[in-house]
Amino acid sequence: DRLTYWPEINDLTKTGKISPDAQTGAGDAPNKILFVQNDGLLGPKPTKQISFMPYVHNVDSFGYDTRVIAEAKGYTEESWGWLLDEANRGKVGLVNAPTIGIFDAALAAQAQGLVRFNDIGNMTIAELDQLFAVLIEKKQSGHFAGFWTSVPQSVEFMVNRRVNIQSMFSPGVTACKGQGVPVRYAAPKEGYRAWHGVMCLSSKTTGHVKDAAYEYMNWWLSGYPGAFIARQGYYISNPQRSRPLMSEAEWDYWYEGQEARAGLTGTDGKLSVKAGERRDGGSYTKRFSNIAVWNTVMDNYDYSLDRWYEFLNA
Repeated sequence: DRLTYWPEINDLTKTGKISPDAQTGAGDAPNKILFVQNDGLLGPKPTKQISFMPYVHNVDSFGYDTRVIAEAKGYTEESWGWLLDEANRGKVGLVNAPTIGIFDAALAAQAQGLVRFNDIGNMTIAELDQLFAVLIEKKQSGHFAGFWTSVPQSVEFMVNRRVNIQSMFSPGVTACKGQGVPVRYAAPKEGYRAWHGVMCLSSKTTGHVKDAAYEYMNWWLSGYPGAFIARQGYYISNPQRSRPLMSEAEWDYWYEGQEARAGLTGTDGKLSVKAGERRDGGSYTKRFSNIAVWNTVMDNYDYSLDRWYEFLNA
C-alpha cells in the first residue's frame, strides 16, 4: 500500500512472464519468491505482503568481437556453447561470480552436450561434479584467458584483445562500443540468463527512517531513474513511467528494439549507439520472452562455491 507505483509494475515480476507466450525460465523467477504466503513462506500466489520491491532488471549473455568471430543470427545461430568451443580456446573470459558465472558455464556445457541438467536452476551434487570436471579440464588446457570481477575489467579484457568472447553485462557492451570495439551481445538460441534487482526493507526500520526508506523506494520507480538506467541497457519494472523522460529515439531503440534514428549517448554522456544500429536481441518483450535461467542461489550453493574456487585455482 505504501509503494506508490505498485499498480504500474508489469507482469514480469508479478506472474513471471512479460507476455503470455514467454518462457518463465528455470531458477528464481521473481514471481516465485515475491509474495509472502499465509504460512510465512514466499511463493507466487498474490497477497497483500511482498518480500521486495522489484526495479532494475535485464537479461545477460556473452559478448563477442565481430572482428574475430563472424557475426551470427540471434536466437537461431548464436549459442552459449561458443564459450567452450575449441575454436575460441585461449581467448575466453568468464565473470568471476559463482551465482552468475556458474550458469554461464552450465549453459555452455549443456549446449556442447558435455553435461545434462535435470533442473539447471537447481543443480545436484552429481551434476555440479560433472560440470566442474569439464571446466577444470578446460582451464588446465589453457582455454580461459581470464575471469573478470567488474564491468570496467570486462571492458579492459575486450579493448586490449585479451579475449574474443566472454560473459558480459549490458553496460560493458555499451562501453566497448563507445570505445570503437565491435562487440555483439549474443541472443543465444538456448535463451538468456536473466536477473532482477530487488529492493528490500529492513524489519528494524521505524518512524522517520522507515518513511525515508519508502520515499527512496518510491523515487526509484518515479520515472527519472528508469530513464537514466535505460541508457546503459537496463530495464525498470514500470517503464511507461520513464517513457516521457526519454527521447522517442531512445525509447524505440532500448525498449522497442528498433533502429536508432540518431546517435544515442550512454549514462556517461558519450556516444554509445550509432544511428542505424539495432539493439542486439531486439525489444524488451522479445528478450524477456527467451529466458533459460534466472540468477539463483541454489540449494547446493555452498558446495558450488567450493567447487567454483577450486576451478579458479586449478
